[in-house]
Amino acid sequence: MRGRWRTIMTAAATLAVLLGVQASVAQQAPGAKPTTAAAKVGDEVITLGEVEQGLTAQLAKIEEQRYALLEERLDQLIGERLLAQEAKKRAMPVDQMLKAEVYAKAPDVSDADVTTFITQNRPRLPQGDEADLKLKVWDYLRGQKVNERRQAFIQSLRAQSTVAVYLDAPAAARVPVSADRGFVRGVREAPVIIVEFSDFQCPFCKSGAATVKQVMEKYPGKVKLVFRDFPIATLHPAAPKAHEAARCAAEQGKFWEYHDLLFEKSPRQAPEDLKQYAKDLQLNPSLFAQCLESGKHEAEVNRDVEEGARLGVTATPTFFINGRPLVGAQPVTAFQKVIDSELARKTSR
Repeated sequence: MRGRWRTIMTAAATLAVLLGVQASVAQQAPGAKPTTAAAKVGDEVITLGEVEQGLTAQLAKIEEQRYALLEERLDQLIGERLLAQEAKKRAMPVDQMLKAEVYAKAPDVSDADVTTFITQNRPRLPQGDEADLKLKVWDYLRGQKVNERRQAFIQSLRAQSTVAVYLDAPAAARVPVSADRGFVRGVREAPVIIVEFSDFQCPFCKSGAATVKQVMEKYPGKVKLVFRDFPIATLHPAAPKAHEAARCAAEQGKFWEYHDLLFEKSPRQAPEDLKQYAKDLQLNPSLFAQCLESGKHEAEVNRDVEEGARLGVTATPTFFINGRPLVGAQPVTAFQKVIDSELARKTSR
């Protein structure tokens, strides 16, 4: 059968685990390895905590990758069990059920679909016999449609069954970031908190802001966003002042309006631009200018940057979703995966 089913197994990566010594430093004999020591220079001990300091986000990312592999494999096993249980109810082999529910119901691939795909991807496709190429493209597109139909069928079975997921994100994958500071958008009691460290002149942050807006709209009442300052002055010299300007706008109750306008107009953020944006939002221009020129919020912006660096933030945007790091201008689906996992974890408890 053309478009026959292919099972793709992903290979798990090997992750290193750091082990500490159980005895306390005070109980160690001279020259012995102290508790959680990574090294000893003369009489001075470098602890594992010192090594990990500033690497929190990177270490958490490794743990998150491990968790993602386990989660993917668990989803596969859940799907296989659901299919086997449904086939047993119908008193038929799994292959026969899949033939009726998946292969027969998956949309067919038209000649127009094949032609469109070849036209859009011609530079990346191998040269050779055109008929053979069309056959391979048809098989590829058919496989996609069959896979989509299979996943839809499994999701329908899952919706009708009792499936409790106990797999939890490892504690090490959660960065202890405070949500008590920053500017909040969304319901304060939301079960999922996204803490964002961002730079108003960063193009990836501009894209990320649009994505986060979609996420907030998709999860009304379930997600709270906390915005934190992380201007990277070495890359964007004008960014720190833009962050101060946003705080000046906050004094007049329009932080988020100013936030959105800064990203919309980015990278135009000279002092004159910042004052013009305040006028565009009908802020009191004198109070805004006085606030901006005084530098009264410089220390607050710097405190956010220092805390972000302590948490391991090295690039913008960096998001912490209930403490789980997500770095860069990720697609909505990347946010969905973590948020859905967090909501499921809270529901199962």
